[in-house]
Amino acid sequence: MPKRKGDSSLELERVRHSLAHLLAAAVLEKFPKAKLGVGPVIEDGFYYDFDLPRALVPEDLSKFESRIEEFIKQGHQFSGKKISAAEGRKIFRDQPFKLELIKDFVKEKRQLSIYKTLRQDSPQRGSGQAGRAHRPGSPQRGSGQAGQAGTIFTDLCRGGHVKNTKEIDASAFKLDRIAGAYWKGDEKNPQLQRIYGLAFGTKKELDGYLKLRAEAEKRDHKKLGTELELFMFHQTAPGMPYWLPKGVILYNKLVEFWRKEHESRGYQEISSPILNKKELYITSGHYDHYWPEMFVADMGREEQYGVKSMNCPNAMIVFGSKPRSYRSFPLRFSDTDSLHRYERSGVLNGLLRVREFRQDDAHIFVSEDQIETEYREIFKIVELFYSIFDIKYEFRLGTRPKSFLGDIKTWNRAEKTLEAILKKSGKKYSVLKGDGAFYGPKVDILMKDAIGRQWQMGTIQLDFHQPRRFRLKYTDRDGSEKTPIAIHRVVYGSLERFIGILIEHCAGAFPTWLSPVQVQILAVSQKHQAYASKIHKTLVDADVRAELTEADETLGKRIREGETQKLPYLLIVGEKEQKTGAVAVRKRGRGDLGVQKLSSFIQSLKEEINRKK
Repeated sequence: MPKRKGDSSLELERVRHSLAHLLAAAVLEKFPKAKLGVGPVIEDGFYYDFDLPRALVPEDLSKFESRIEEFIKQGHQFSGKKISAAEGRKIFRDQPFKLELIKDFVKEKRQLSIYKTLRQDSPQRGSGQAGRAHRPGSPQRGSGQAGQAGTIFTDLCRGGHVKNTKEIDASAFKLDRIAGAYWKGDEKNPQLQRIYGLAFGTKKELDGYLKLRAEAEKRDHKKLGTELELFMFHQTAPGMPYWLPKGVILYNKLVEFWRKEHESRGYQEISSPILNKKELYITSGHYDHYWPEMFVADMGREEQYGVKSMNCPNAMIVFGSKPRSYRSFPLRFSDTDSLHRYERSGVLNGLLRVREFRQDDAHIFVSEDQIETEYREIFKIVELFYSIFDIKYEFRLGTRPKSFLGDIKTWNRAEKTLEAILKKSGKKYSVLKGDGAFYGPKVDILMKDAIGRQWQMGTIQLDFHQPRRFRLKYTDRDGSEKTPIAIHRVVYGSLERFIGILIEHCAGAFPTWLSPVQVQILAVSQKHQAYASKIHKTLVDADVRAELTEADETLGKRIREGETQKLPYLLIVGEKEQKTGAVAVRKRGRGDLGVQKLSSFIQSLKEEINRKK
């Protein structure tokens, strides 16, 4: 194994970027007329997109992987230089996707550069110029260049590579899978074949990642959601889940908990139209920033309506519907209306990326001196909502993006305010520059699930600008009119996404208070079915979500099925239980708890449900 300098994120990014180039070189050896897309670094490795003369098969990956290993051992070097658009068009004359990128770069006035992978025996390694002739079998035209000697591969690239391929640990990468991908992510463009690769600093890290992924596959919410009969999808409504009876119970219980906790904290729930004229979104600023991602209803009478994809413009309308006074502040409006966003088909992913969803949304109107206090109150809600699921979390501050509303002076004040609040919170936080909403900086909630994966969930945004655009006013203590400040916040975030992540976090074994079926009753035989039915009625009358099975299969098989369904409790009743008015209790994860009086079991069950643990 080559000696490594360290495992910093920058070094790993260079390794991954270099491997993407080596993958493209290997593919071009096999398919010299391949058309190249892009090959960026991603979270766990890299990928490269290709237009190829035939569909790839898994056996191709093993061959490409072996060829990349050979490249690594041979110690090839990377060298880059800036080029003009004319040079780029000449080099990539046979590569239509690269030519399109060059056109984009020229339009954006971005500097073009290329990076070459040079053979170890090339006499001019550092210059990027031609060296010796190609060996037999190596690509003659590479990515469009005219077969320059000593060059394995040339790509349009901004750089960030290892100096020599021997710096790459050949045991720490793996070509992973093949997928389809539209050019530039647009289904109107040609579909390319994407090869994904995994790459880490060491083989141990790669093996650890593969082990983690195997565990994640067991917890896949799409698989478990089907097995547990929670939700489904249908081709007539892509990205829009059908919630099945058990899933609706789970969904509603989350909303009920959210509603009760928010009512006790002074939130007032509202609901607003799902269709709004585009003029509403022009006023809010969303027309310029979100309109292409919205479903649009064109009425054919010079009227366009947007299908609601966010709640904030409607909350502004509600605030402005009557005179307001400082006495009503903080004024907290909450809602869980359905929202729709036109996510591209290629990014849809079960419940994690959908086109229809609901948020545990709220818009809070405050004066500037109330911002810190209100954020502290929101942080308390965050702690409550995440702690009941034993979810660890931290915060992330997102600052002013390139495209933003308002003036920089106000932005700086808002960012300074949020950073001061985060410092006082005592909670771990990071800063992601340029990641704020277009109308204000935000604090995102980053959670870690049971197997260590990090997810971005809720967000708490500070908005000085939309209230100004809607000309909102309130009467202050001194009788003057002032503009309120709005705090936009979701804690769960998208309920669909939260449930998807919760399924994976719990591996489908939901806490008892949330489980669609809390107790299942199993009679030992048919002659005990009447007693089992009596137990079922008693539980239902006690507001327990209970399910009664028929004694038409062996008891062992029914117990296994109940455990597969990840039910919190199984109650088994036979001759002995029937005579004593008792139940034999099996608890998920703990097995047989013995025989208990039914009244005692119900009492302990209700206590567990009320504790929400």
